Amino acid sequence: MAFFSKTIAICILEVLFLLTLKCYADENCETLPTEIHVTKEEYDDMGSLVRSCSGEVNVNKCEGICNSQVQPSVVTPTGFLKECFCCKENYLRERLVTLTHCYDADGLRLVDEDRAIMEVRLREPAECKCYKCGDYSR
Repeated sequence: MAFFSKTIAICILEVLFLLTLKCYADENCETLPTEIHVTKEEYDDMGSLVRSCSGEVNVNKCEGICNSQVQPSVVTPTGFLKECFCCKENYLRERLVTLTHCYDADGLRLVDEDRAIMEVRLREPAECKCYKCGDYSR
């Protein structure tokens, strides 16, 4: 009887392993390029608008499908074990972008070299992958 129980346990583990492989194969979490419109305003010490700059910027985003599952459970209070996975950044990289459409507080386009452009730091996904939803410990 012990041999039979071990055989069943091994078969169950093999099935779980194959299902896990299939789940990861179905995932499609990608780092994709996209274009966004960025506006940044600059204020003086008194809180008055000095200039406003904007531009179209190419950045990365995370997009895709991650496998989640719900299964019956006698251990959990709800009676179900839920595992939710989301496509999000593995890590972020910081970079400078240049905004080239700058205007003063009256809405007039700035042309002098020092004020006609603005450099802004932004952080974007450098790589995306599936993570357990709500897991902020990484």
